[in-house]
Amino acid sequence: MDTQHEVRLRPRFYLDVAENIAVVREKFATYRQKNQSTDFIMKLRNNHVQFTLSGEKRHYWSPHLSIELEAKEGNEQNATHIRGLFGPDQTLWTLFMFLHFVVAGIFILFGMFAYSNYTLKESMTMDLVVMFLMVIVWFLLYVIARQIREKGHTQTDALEAILQDILRS
Repeated sequence: MDTQHEVRLRPRFYLDVAENIAVVREKFATYRQKNQSTDFIMKLRNNHVQFTLSGEKRHYWSPHLSIELEAKEGNEQNATHIRGLFGPDQTLWTLFMFLHFVVAGIFILFGMFAYSNYTLKESMTMDLVVMFLMVIVWFLLYVIARQIREKGHTQTDALEAILQDILRS
């Protein structure tokens, strides 16, 4: 999966496997028991699998891989649809979402101030300046998030290789 040229900060992928959910889930459970590595942690709950890096390899920019196993529609007995999502650490993602909401809130608030000043025929220069600064801050947040994703690209490839190894077994 080539994630370098995607706009999305949390790349998604979909796979169809010609085995039922129980078999695919058992592959993950077997791999976890056989390969108790200190490089990554695998959590397996019902039809949800989550990979994270552990130890010294884990940084604030390290990716997480969440996988959801679903019965393939129309072929429930013989096929599994896998939905995967690469994303940053949940704490970092929450911080970025909080910052985006703050920036959006300030933008909307000063948009209302600008409209009020416009209807009152007062100067709205300061309001427009703050709104413009919020747009710049929003673009900076996006650029920072892209840099964080690019830093973790090699680890994303490693997690994807582990997934492919599990599915081939």
